[in-house]
Amino acid sequence: MPASALIVEVPEAEPLVGEWRAKHDWSAQHGVPAHITLLFPFMPQEKFDDRLYDDLRALFAAHPAFSFSLTHVARFPDEVAWLAPEPVEPFRALTEAISSQYPDYPPYEGIHDEVIHHLTVAEGDTDLQDEVDAALTPALPIEAEARSVLMILEDATGWWNPGERYPLGPSSVA
Repeated sequence: MPASALIVEVPEAEPLVGEWRAKHDWSAQHGVPAHITLLFPFMPQEKFDDRLYDDLRALFAAHPAFSFSLTHVARFPDEVAWLAPEPVEPFRALTEAISSQYPDYPPYEGIHDEVIHHLTVAEGDTDLQDEVDAALTPALPIEAEARSVLMILEDATGWWNPGERYPLGPSSVA
């Protein structure tokens, strides 16, 4: 059954992380751009209807666009090197809003006690994570803007494609 997800794309990170992701990140190898996941997996595609699109449009419009920085390389030991967004609170607020409106679809199917918002750079062992850290740290931080949420859709081949894009509301920062 093809899945869906809700993400914040981070095109500002592609020049720095694109090659790493292409070689060492499963999601990049399946069509997913540099991003921070808000909710995966989301609702099965066969349940999508016009009301869902309208509800998501309203949900995201109620949250302001925001600026953030990818400040440092962090790690899930022996698994993943990733970039940490700061501030993380707007990402948490978006995930909580989605989860509240769609409680049947908890983040990561509820397997984690805490959602750690991050931009995956490379999946691999400690040596690879050390390489990523040494290569990326001098170029950080990356300044970025979250202006919309993108729904991505898995197809029957396992490739991920862009779906609906939902603008966030006006920024509260002048």
